[in-house]
Amino acid sequence: MMACDTGELIVIADLPKTLNEVSGIEVAGDSISVWMLNDGGNKAKLYRLDQKGKIKHELKIDAKNHDWEDLTTDDHGNLYIGDFGNNYSDRKNLVILKVKYDYLESFADVPIERISFRYPKQNKFPPKKKQLYYDSEAFFFFNDSLYVFTKSRVKGNFGRTDLYKIPAKQGQHVATYIDSFTSCDKLECWITAADISDDGKKVVLLTHRSAWIFTDFKGDAFFKGNAQEHLFGHESQKESVCFKTNDLLLIADEKGHGAGGNLYEFNLN
Repeated sequence: MMACDTGELIVIADLPKTLNEVSGIEVAGDSISVWMLNDGGNKAKLYRLDQKGKIKHELKIDAKNHDWEDLTTDDHGNLYIGDFGNNYSDRKNLVILKVKYDYLESFADVPIERISFRYPKQNKFPPKKKQLYYDSEAFFFFNDSLYVFTKSRVKGNFGRTDLYKIPAKQGQHVATYIDSFTSCDKLECWITAADISDDGKKVVLLTHRSAWIFTDFKGDAFFKGNAQEHLFGHESQKESVCFKTNDLLLIADEKGHGAGGNLYEFNLN
């Protein structure tokens, strides 16, 4: 594929068919490989790949893939799987699965810790169509907490995302609402992945067409900082993003209609 076909994105790997529905990526501790997962309906596995797109290790997780949507890591190298895809805002089993660092080279069913949560204002499952704000495909770890960004399924307000905070510890939790942000009202503005840079100074929210970068925030008031949209010049079903460095993103899209299924780099400078 020619670079011009993908706008500002640089293709660095063609992903294997096993990851046709990739929905989350995270740089591994060695910084030369990445972890990936597929969304709901696929195997409950994590895949470690080199940056040429070759699978080097498969990790079978002892949990069901209801609707896995994103992947993040903490300061100790533990991985967290966001099983919170919620297309109809009707799930009562939203959970984040913690996979301890010590198990990342295992092959058999890997035990997990369950971080269950619910949204504070949701009382009906599903709610009315004008309240379909409880789907999510995006989160990251920051300062001992997990930050979940919702995906709106309300017509005319697709670009809205609500930010919630959850303790990064096993148990049942009520998420704490922090703030909201709206990119635009169109489907291509759906928020499909998120990450925070290693230096803690940049937050990225991914859409099908762009990366929103937030800077100059204080604490976890991410939306109170400066927001800048970086257009890719390319649209596809992008559902995965992570910082490779503080200024370089890794992005993956799903394979569909003969396109996508790639791992890309995107330079923020």
